[in-house]
Amino acid sequence: MALVPYALPKSVLFSMDPETAHDLTIGALAQFQNTPLACLWGARRVDDPVEVAGLRFPNRIGMAAGLDKNGRVIDGLGAMGFGFVEVGTVTPKGQPGNPKPRMFRLPQANALINRLGFNNEGLDSFLTNVKQARFRANGGILGLNIGKNAATPIEQAVDDYLICLEGVYPHADYITVNISSPNTKNLRALQSDEALDALLGQLQERRQQLIGRHGRTVPMFVKIAPDLDEAQVGVIAATLEKNGIDGVIATNTTISREAVQGLPHAEETGGLSGAPVFEASNQVIRLLRAALGPRYPIIGVGGVMSGADARAKRDAGADLVQIYTGLIYKGPDLVRECAQALSR
Repeated sequence: MALVPYALPKSVLFSMDPETAHDLTIGALAQFQNTPLACLWGARRVDDPVEVAGLRFPNRIGMAAGLDKNGRVIDGLGAMGFGFVEVGTVTPKGQPGNPKPRMFRLPQANALINRLGFNNEGLDSFLTNVKQARFRANGGILGLNIGKNAATPIEQAVDDYLICLEGVYPHADYITVNISSPNTKNLRALQSDEALDALLGQLQERRQQLIGRHGRTVPMFVKIAPDLDEAQVGVIAATLEKNGIDGVIATNTTISREAVQGLPHAEETGGLSGAPVFEASNQVIRLLRAALGPRYPIIGVGGVMSGADARAKRDAGADLVQIYTGLIYKGPDLVRECAQALSR
């Protein structure tokens, strides 16, 4: 258990603008990770190893991508007891993202809305940070999440993904292809059958070359949206299998506002995360599991606020579970609570 009860820092952080609070938290984690002060938020990792996609995960709870877009605090996050940490989304070139303000809290709903837009320092800076992290050496599994630059036309999106795939390949335990952020124009169009088939076909072709070059196979996952119907999920599932993709992450944030109507900030543009996306993501997980069979790797993410929520993701069909917004609302103790809830 973390030495400092989360209620104290939470009250300070929640008095600030959400993005300011986020930047302050990342800055503090970066400064104090791998120092004795990491005990303030650190916890012993629950030992519950499981093999998924040919990788041995120390436990089933992971940090979702998006919190640490530049890979600055892999060790700081790892110290909370995560079995795996996913960082990014990284794009080939650095970009500022969308205009501020672009993050909004909906505390009554344990939710956030963000329209950050893949703000990050670019691939070179990202890789410098990733190489410095000790998390993998300490047994953790590291996922690197890749995307496209906002200025790249959607017709040329594959070029950005290929650049990122080449760059991150030697340093990742698995790679996530993010085609589901609602905050990059037209990105979700890549989830349609023909576009997805073309993108994944080229990524798989390049991966075969990288396997030969580096002498190791790095699993590739695709992250999809919760705003998909049964037919769309079925097409995506078939396309993943056809192209030899190793797993799927379900889901990203939602553009639906049904669950938060009438709340302050509910009408802000962007992706809604947290408790309101819980059921929608579980439904996509159930559909994927039905379409893909019992052995296909699925990582479930969306609205996990408790150990019971993590169990519900498993019951829906997820092999592994990630958290993000729950960490902001509940604090680092949520990691251990979820890992224990999922341990055999």
